[in-house]
Amino acid sequence: MTNKRPSATNNCSRQGVVFLTALCLLIVYLVQPAFSQRKKTQKVKDDRVYLLHADELRHDQFGANPDAQIVKGHVSFLHQGANLTCDSAYFYQETNSVKAFGNVFFKQGDTLSLKCVYADYDGESQIMKARKNVVLKHRKQTLYTDSLDYDRLYKNAYFFEGGKLVDGKEQLVSDWGEYSTESREAVFYYNVVLKGENRRVTTDTLHYDTRQSIAHVLGPSKIEQGESIINTEDAFFNTQSDQAQLYGRSTIIDGQKTIIGDSVFYDKVTGQCEGYGNVIFIDQENKNSLIGDYLNYNELTGFGFATKNALVKEFSQRDTLYMHADSIKIYTYNIETDSVYRVIHAFNKARAFRTDVQAVSDSLVFNTLDTCLTMYKDPVLWNGPRQLLGEVIKVYMNDSTVREAHVLGQALSIEQTHKPEYHNQISSRDMFAYFVDGAVREAVSVGNVKIIYFTVDDKDSSFIGMNYTETDTMKMYISEERKLERIWMPKQRGVLYPMTQIPAGKSRLPEFAWLDRLRPVSPEDVFVWRGKEESEKLKVVERHAPPTQKLSE
Repeated sequence: MTNKRPSATNNCSRQGVVFLTALCLLIVYLVQPAFSQRKKTQKVKDDRVYLLHADELRHDQFGANPDAQIVKGHVSFLHQGANLTCDSAYFYQETNSVKAFGNVFFKQGDTLSLKCVYADYDGESQIMKARKNVVLKHRKQTLYTDSLDYDRLYKNAYFFEGGKLVDGKEQLVSDWGEYSTESREAVFYYNVVLKGENRRVTTDTLHYDTRQSIAHVLGPSKIEQGESIINTEDAFFNTQSDQAQLYGRSTIIDGQKTIIGDSVFYDKVTGQCEGYGNVIFIDQENKNSLIGDYLNYNELTGFGFATKNALVKEFSQRDTLYMHADSIKIYTYNIETDSVYRVIHAFNKARAFRTDVQAVSDSLVFNTLDTCLTMYKDPVLWNGPRQLLGEVIKVYMNDSTVREAHVLGQALSIEQTHKPEYHNQISSRDMFAYFVDGAVREAVSVGNVKIIYFTVDDKDSSFIGMNYTETDTMKMYISEERKLERIWMPKQRGVLYPMTQIPAGKSRLPEFAWLDRLRPVSPEDVFVWRGKEESEKLKVVERHAPPTQKLSE
């Protein structure tokens, strides 16, 4: 019999198997403690509601609640870190729910607690339905209601039979609402009232962020604070800083002042108000208003600025004065006193309209103290059939008529007669006109005076002739019937031309410019700019400079 020796290959195979087996055992030995330790430290989520304590426990199998454990006296439950205590309860272990009665108190962590008379708690959905004298406290906020559903899973509390949220000095009341314990935002609906230290807000819908103290009202809303009343349908406001952002054509009424705009940003503390979109500022006390697509006004300083279709209405007198320009500024002096007055600056393409007077200029200033309208840079003023031109024009107004007019520098007065082709004309360095009941009764011209005047027959109003006069100073007195009563000139030279013998080109002064096409014809027409042609603009007159003087060394 031949002995067979194991081959080298077989020996190697056996040694490999032994090595692998030993390696696996070593890995198991090393890893097993880690798995065991992980299994020990891993927490298993427990959704069950636990009864911690009760003075009395019984089970009525044949009663009205055969599935309930009836517990009484110092009852305490635990569910996922929250505690529920009450006087008595029905504990449904199968459905993982509790019906709690009497002095119900629910506490979740250190930030949330709930009190009520009766509660129904479902451990599966984590919803608590609290009823009667419900008090929910979360951080610094407290919610009072009679019916509240609290969803622990989504961290929301809902009330639907009237509720009140107290946040410091702010109190929110409504018929229905919800409060998020996570975002700390509340939403209130129907008959919403927000009361602050000196504020009251009424609205249909209100969103309130308790962390930032920001309220958002929707629907017809009124915000009352002192003498200020805000009517809006969409607004954000900060209950701490008294800053408000108003949208949807809102109105701010502060005493005698009113601001209306599509979008208004208002700071009650600083008095700053900024509006966009057909903004209207009305001051009933000083009888004026400022309008523009953009408006900025400070109610404490009385400074206002408007641009983009800017318009000022001055109605302190019986007849309203309308003033328009690219931009308008209002300055208020002696504010909050009996001697308050305003100065209005309108610049770039200014136009003004009142029934008795109309004006066009590059810029103008109106002072309510002396009711003076001052126009600069190529101004033109119309009063009835009369037109005034000059470098600067000042017009002083009565209630509904012009009191006097001053034309300073390159003054020109043109009056259209009953025949459009004939005009009475006066040119001088300066000119002063004084009115009675809206009609010129006295006119004074000073410096290089030139006059063209058409005399009229009193019987048939036919023209007799044209009088041309030159003088240094002239005073004219005119009757109520607008007829020349008398004229005073210290020294003059002139000539009277019969109507048929007027030389060609002599019926008009060299400065003549009839600009009736530029005249505003209505309050709406002030927005339509019609400027002078280049040839019609006043020529710049260089003033003579004084000679340079040197003291001898």
